[in-house]
Formats: sequence, C-alpha cells, structure tokens
Amino acid sequence: MRIPFARTALITTLALSACSVPERNTAPVANPAAGRRAVHAVAYLPADSVFAEEVRKAFLHAWNGYVAHAWGHDALKPLSGGFRDWYAHPLLMTPVDAYDTMRLMGLDAQADSARDLIFRRMDLGQDMTVQVFEVTIRLMGGLVSAYQRDFDPRWLDLAAELGDRLMPAFNSPTGMPYVRVNLETGAVEEPLNNPAEIGTLMLEFGQLSLLTGDPKYYDAAKRGVTAVFNRRSPLDLVGTSLNVETGDWVDTTSHIGGAIDSYYEYLLKAWLLFGDEDFHHMWEVSHAAVEAHLADEVDGHLWYGQVDMTTGQRTSTRFGALEAFWPAVLALGGDVDRAARLEESVALMFSTFGVEPGSIDYSTMDIVQPGYPLRPEAIESAYYLYVLTGDERWRTMGQGFVRAVLKAARVDGGFASLADVRTGEHDDAMPSFFLAETLKYAWLLGRPGAIAFDDVVFNTEAHPLLPLR
Repeated sequence: MRIPFARTALITTLALSACSVPERNTAPVANPAAGRRAVHAVAYLPADSVFAEEVRKAFLHAWNGYVAHAWGHDALKPLSGGFRDWYAHPLLMTPVDAYDTMRLMGLDAQADSARDLIFRRMDLGQDMTVQVFEVTIRLMGGLVSAYQRDFDPRWLDLAAELGDRLMPAFNSPTGMPYVRVNLETGAVEEPLNNPAEIGTLMLEFGQLSLLTGDPKYYDAAKRGVTAVFNRRSPLDLVGTSLNVETGDWVDTTSHIGGAIDSYYEYLLKAWLLFGDEDFHHMWEVSHAAVEAHLADEVDGHLWYGQVDMTTGQRTSTRFGALEAFWPAVLALGGDVDRAARLEESVALMFSTFGVEPGSIDYSTMDIVQPGYPLRPEAIESAYYLYVLTGDERWRTMGQGFVRAVLKAARVDGGFASLADVRTGEHDDAMPSFFLAETLKYAWLLGRPGAIAFDDVVFNTEAHPLLPLR
C-alpha cells in the first residue's frame, strides 16, 4: 500500500532537491504574488444553475451513450453505436477521464460504477505499445486526481504501476522520452518527439513522486523538460520536433499549437504546483520569447502565428482550436489583458463559422482545417478569464461556445466530433476529453464555486491536482 496522503507533504523537499537544475542565462524573475499566483480567483462568483443543469444533462447523454454501447472500452463511437479501443487491450480511457467530472457534478452513482469497473478491469501489464503522452495525461492524471479526491489507495497503486511501466521511455541518451513504450517489456519506439509530448508529463510524474515518496518520477520528467529548454534557440524559442537520441531539431518551426502547446502550459503550472523555481525561470524566458516573436496583429485582433525558431522569420499565419488554450495560460500567469484580447480573437472564429474550425489562416479568415473534435480550449480559456476577473462577459462568451458545440455535436447516441464545421457533417467519435475537459469547464462556468480555483492546478486534461504544502 502507498503512503497515506496526509504524510506526503513531508517528502516534498526530497523530491525537489534531487532534481537537476537547468542552465540559466538570466536570474529567475520573482513572482510578486503570495502563494506563487500572479492573479487570484475572485472570492465569490454567483452560480448559473440553469446553465449548469444544461451541461449536466449533456454529460449524462454522453455518458449514457458510452454505458449503452462502449462499456468497458476506451471510447464511444456515437454514430454507429460501437466502440473504439486505442490498443489491443482497453485501458478504460473514458471512465478514467470522466471520473472526476462526475464527482464534481454530483453524479455519484455513475462515478461509483466507473470506479468499480476500473478497479475490476484495469490491467496495465499488457504486451502492447502505448503513446506515453496520451496515457500520462488521461490515465495517470485521472488516477492521481481520483486518489487526491477519494484517498482510496487503489487509485495510487494503479498510478504508480503505470508510472513504473512508462519509466523506460526516459532511457534515451538525452533523457528526453521516446514517443512510445511497451507496457510489459519496456521496449521503446520512435525517437522523433516534440516539446509537448516531452514536457507534458511533468505534473503527473511529479505529483506521483510527491504522493509515493519516490523522486525518480519527478527527476525523469524534469530531466526531459530541461533538455528541451536547454536546446532552445538564441531567440529562446523551441521548434516542433527533435530527436531524443541526438538532441537535434528536425523541424524548427516555432508556434503555440499542437506539438508545442502544453510544453509552455506545464512550465507555468509546474511552478505553481511544485514551487520549483527552475520552472518559473523557464516559464518567464519562454513567455517573453513567445510574445516577442510569435504574437501577431491583424485588423486589430491579436493572434499567434508560426516563425522559424532561429531566425524569427514568420512562416505561417495559422491559428486554431488548439491554440485557444493560450488565453487561459496567459491569464493564469498574470497577463490578463493580453489573454482577454486573444480570447476575443477566439470568439471571432465562433462568430464567423458557428463553431471554431480546427485552424484558420487569420490573415484571410479562411479555414485551413474544417474539423472540430469537441475540443475544450476555447471554453477553458473563458472559464479561466471568468474566475480570475469576475467579468460576466467571459461567462456569457463561454456559454455561447458551449451551446454552439452542444447543438452542432449532439446525436442520438451521444455527441459526435464535427468533420466539417461548415456542413455540420459528423465523425463517428466522442473523445474521452469531451467528458474530462470540455464538459467539466462548461459546467464550472455555471458552478464556479464547485472548485477552489486557487487551491488546484488542472493538468492539460483538466484533472485537478492538489499542491502539497
């Protein structure tokens, strides 16, 4: 059995002191706010019970579709009434991802059934090769969050087993993890990785160290993040992909979209969760570089495009649903004014197309990727801005996003991703993050008091993690 939660604060110093320290070109910038937060949530925000109930009913429609047609599998196929498993043996992605959302919404009967399924059926000792990043943010994040909520040691046992089975991925010459690892044999695959998949392990592996008392998880994850940061360009930018065996960049395109996005998110959040000043330094350096080289303005709207990481030359004016996470991170880091401006640009994508497309060319407002796989980021950013400012316009804006998505995506069997926002054509897929993130942030817009925002850090899959003090 793992150590009790109440004792874990005692090992915080052990886990932090064992970690390597990144190279520093400048001294860390001190955060002026107490508790490491640059901004704090508004003390009291009123509930919108009508909206919260709309979202709760939508969640039940999605969950009931999963129970009826995909029970015991990873994800629902809502059009055909079938299921999708990521690998040869199901890892119960949807039940794990949805668990803390159900507890927040007071859906205890549904959560109890999901918990019982997970404890009976989750078998991590399978001869199958998994993607380290996705398994970490969905499964490990969900398991750790469930443990911090329920204190049932079975959650932590599963999380630690998963962490142990993923650890061989870090056995590269640079310390940056391979993309995939076999859960049974530890064999690794694919040395061509990206900053997001390398950096977006820190919260989950770090929290696992604090909860188990074993610093190996924190050390491995931090070593990988540090290796990426130390390979930044003279402009302090990172690129899209690099080789974890040689450390060489393969794609030098820099941006805040997929393959880089949550690398930046976790630099800030790792500082907030762990109080590790190395992450504060890395965040401050990276944030300044992003604003100096990626930010772009067209017709009075703020966007973020693509540049070459070495020269800073702009290579594309593309922005989309994944990039819509950036207002939330900016707001959390205290850059509320810029966050507000960017969220207005995100709203322009909704007002122009009904539902935001996967990506657009913001210089022409033409669609580049027409699909929308039920992503949470625009709603997430509206939630962050609302709780950090108390300005009702952000709740109203976020509610508009939510209602547009629910109307466009609802089908008899659940909610279906949009293949094309222009035609309303659906894909036969309901990703687990729709329940973990999209509907959680939507519900929190209606019930902002359900979580003490300043007391948690959400991982990139919206699993709330508690700092240990």
